[in-house]
Amino acid sequence: MEFDQLRYFLRVAGRANFTRAAEDLAISQPALSRSIQKLEEELGQPVFQRKARSVSLTEAGVLLQSRAQQVLTIIEDTKAEITDDGQSGRVRVGAIPTIAPYFLPNLLQQFSSEFPKAHLIVQENTTDALIKSCTQNEIDLAILALPVSTKYLGVAELFEEELLLVLPPDHPLVQKSKIRLSDIEPLPFVLLGEAHCLSDNIVTFCRQRSFQPVAVERTSQLTMVQELVSLSHGVSMIPAMARILDDSNRRVYRSLSGKKPTRKIAVIWNPYRFQSRLVEAFKDRLQTYAQQSVQSISET
Repeated sequence: MEFDQLRYFLRVAGRANFTRAAEDLAISQPALSRSIQKLEEELGQPVFQRKARSVSLTEAGVLLQSRAQQVLTIIEDTKAEITDDGQSGRVRVGAIPTIAPYFLPNLLQQFSSEFPKAHLIVQENTTDALIKSCTQNEIDLAILALPVSTKYLGVAELFEEELLLVLPPDHPLVQKSKIRLSDIEPLPFVLLGEAHCLSDNIVTFCRQRSFQPVAVERTSQLTMVQELVSLSHGVSMIPAMARILDDSNRRVYRSLSGKKPTRKIAVIWNPYRFQSRLVEAFKDRLQTYAQQSVQSISET
């Protein structure tokens, strides 16, 4: 039994499909099938139930999946610990789409300048996908918005930022000196899709104040939310970090009076996996950069 066979097996198990697994592994499907077949011959029984367009684990496959993950984890962590020099290696960073383009670029640039031998890999995805990737050690850490629904990951809060009301420039509310939540209660909202936690933050804030925002449109990109607001399709709430980078005169941002909507930004990681000194250095720089960002946002 070879380590590559175990890696191949885990990829097929995760994808439930030989074709997609072969694409991920950058090998041919026949080569992948032969590797799994040899593994099954050595075990004396199948690890997959083959179907027309997918596969599922047999009882033996379920047991092998657990053991294979343990074996490869030990090997990967041992190799990482032996070669850890604190200067070189990879740092795999995940972030949700409403954070990645606004918060990460300067941080990545600063870290690369300080650690030129480091290889930074960035993955942008939804909260649920990042939690899964972090749990399965596909990334070293992820930056996202709380709450995080898991008991087995390390979590450290970085900062809290305000969500600003965004309006088209000709909207009547632009002329008001103070905009209350009751002013926007009857208005249509443009929100991100349900997979994005920012929409949860907005809806939860509104519900806690006894009204349900009516989403007339949903999109997958924060920039599209901003554009639709510009076209008077509705109003929305935008993170302060995104507002800083928006220099368009086609939108107006206002802070709500009274209790303000906010979101808490945090970093998560898998405490059961070896963390290299380089990853620890990134976490340290991340926390320092986060505090600097809070100060920068408050001064804007």
